[in-house]
Amino acid sequence: MKTKKRHFTFTVGVSLVAAMALTSSVPVAVASAVPPGAPNATSPQTPWSAPDPATRQAAAPACAADTTVQTDRGAVCGLVTNGVRSWLAVPYAAPPVGELRWAPPRQHAPWTETLQATERSAPCPQPAFLTPETFNEDCLKLNVAAPADAGTTPLAVMVEFHGGGFRLGSSTDGTYLAGAGRVVHVSVDYRLGILGFLAHKALGARSGNWALRDQQEALRWVQRNISRFGGDPRNVTIYGASAGGSSVCAHTTSPLSRGLFQKGISQSGEYNSLRGHETMWQTQDCKADLPTEAEAQQAGDRFAAAVGCGNVADVAACLRAVPAKTLLEKAGDGLGPDNGTLAPIVDGTVLPLSPAEAFETGRINKVSLMHGVDRDETQLPGVNTAEEYEKLVKEQYDTLAPEVFRRYPLKRFPDPAAFIAYRTLVADSNSVCPALLNDERLSRHIPVFAFQVDNADAPPLFFLDATKPNGSYHINEVPFLIFPRTDLSANQQTFGKQLVAQWTGFARTGNPTVDGTPYWSRFTRSHPTVMSLVPAGDSQLTEEISKQHHCDFWQKYAAFNR
Repeated sequence: MKTKKRHFTFTVGVSLVAAMALTSSVPVAVASAVPPGAPNATSPQTPWSAPDPATRQAAAPACAADTTVQTDRGAVCGLVTNGVRSWLAVPYAAPPVGELRWAPPRQHAPWTETLQATERSAPCPQPAFLTPETFNEDCLKLNVAAPADAGTTPLAVMVEFHGGGFRLGSSTDGTYLAGAGRVVHVSVDYRLGILGFLAHKALGARSGNWALRDQQEALRWVQRNISRFGGDPRNVTIYGASAGGSSVCAHTTSPLSRGLFQKGISQSGEYNSLRGHETMWQTQDCKADLPTEAEAQQAGDRFAAAVGCGNVADVAACLRAVPAKTLLEKAGDGLGPDNGTLAPIVDGTVLPLSPAEAFETGRINKVSLMHGVDRDETQLPGVNTAEEYEKLVKEQYDTLAPEVFRRYPLKRFPDPAAFIAYRTLVADSNSVCPALLNDERLSRHIPVFAFQVDNADAPPLFFLDATKPNGSYHINEVPFLIFPRTDLSANQQTFGKQLVAQWTGFARTGNPTVDGTPYWSRFTRSHPTVMSLVPAGDSQLTEEISKQHHCDFWQKYAAFNR
C-alpha cells in the first residue's frame, strides 16, 4: 500500500528545464500589457465597473469585411487571414474581480456597439515564465477561428484548453487547425494558479476549482453561440495537452460538464509522479488521488494567514482586496506548506471523485475519447552519472528502489545509459503505464482510442537540452497542431499532416480513422490496442506496450487500482 503524500506539505527543488517540460511550449501571440480599460491589476481593492468591451481596444486592427457576428451578449467582428476568419478575446464571462474573484463565473453584461475582436488580450495572471508577467484579472476570453468558405453545413467544433500545470500558459492560435482540418476552433483562457483554485471556508463550502468552472462556462458559451460562427453545438470535442489533457479528464467525470461536449482528446494528461513525490506541480493529473475539499480548505487557512487575512472579521473581503501580484508571489509554485491550492480538488460538485477513481467506478459522462501520452515523458531533472541515477531512484521510489534497479539496470541501456535509463523508468511509472491503466478503465464504459506518440526525432523545443537523447518527449506533438511544419524533413511534415487529419477527423466523426490516416481500432479489455504514432506514415497498432514498459509492476502501485 502506498503512502499518500499531499502536495502542500513539503517542497522540492526543480530545475528550469524540468519546469519548462510541462508547460504550453509553443509560441503564441500574447499581449504584454494590460488592455486599455482594464482595472489597475496591482490594486484590485477598489471595486470597478467593466467598460463596454466594444470600447476597450481603440487601437486594435480594423475588422475585415463580412466578419460581424451577433452573439447573445452583443456583436463582434474579426479578421480574415489565409482563408480563415478569426475573432480574438471575445468575453465568455464577466471579469472575475471584486466579489467575483473566487466565485463561479457569471455571464458577461451585454455590450451595445460591435466589439472589435481583432487583438489578443493578456493571459490570466501568472508569473513571467511562458509569457510576460501579467496581473490582469479581466481575462475570461476566448478566440474563435473558422474557415471563411465554411458553407451552410455546420462544422465540428474543437475547444482547446491550454497546458501549463494550471499555473501558466495562454490560449493558442487555432487558425491553422481550423483551416487545415475544416473545423471551428475555440481556444480558452481561464483562471490560473491561486486565483483559479484557492479553497477557503469563507469562500463557500464548495470553493476551489474556479478554473474548471471557467472552462465549463466557456463550453456553455459555445452551446449558446457557436452556431452563429458556423459550428455545430451538438458536435463539440474538447482537447488539450498536459494540464489541458488533465482538464479533459476532469470534464469527462464532472456532472456539471454533462451534455456540453460529445468527444474529448486528452494529450499527456498523466504526468505527476506515481509515488506522490513532486515534479514541479501540485497533484493534479488524470491518474492522481486529488486532495479533498477539507484538505484544500486547511491549505487555504494557511494561505490566508500568510497574506495577512488569517484573523480578520471578513476573510473573503480581505482576500479579495489583496493585489494579484501579492497573491501570486505568496503562492509561488504551490509546493510549500502555506502556498494554498493551485490545482483541482475533489469538491463534491465540480469533481465528486478524482478522475481516476471515477474512471475505475464508471461514474463518467457518456462521451468518446482519444487518450494518450508521449513515450518518453519526464517532468524531473535528468541524470548524467551512475551515482546520480542511484540517488534519484532511491529518492523518488523509496522502498520500490531495489525492484526498480532490477528492472532498469544501467547495463541494458546505451550510452548515455544513466540519462536514458532514468528517462525511461520515469516515463513508464508516471505516464505510459498510468495512461494504459486509464485506457482500460475508461474502455469498460465508453469508446476509447488509445495512442502513444513515438516520434523520437521531433524537433527539440526550447525547454530541452538538444545534446541529450530526449526521445519522444512531453507534448512534442503539439506544435504540429498549431502551425504547418514546412521547415522539417519530409517524414516529419507527413507526420504533422497525419495528426491534423486524425485529430480533426475524430472531431467530425468520433473515429480517428479517416482519409489520409491508418486504421485505428478501439482499445478494449480483450484487445488493448494502442496507436503508435510515428513519422513518415508508419504509425501502427500495437498491444505490446504494457510488456515493454513493465506495466504489470507499476500498476500495482497506482491509485484506485482495485
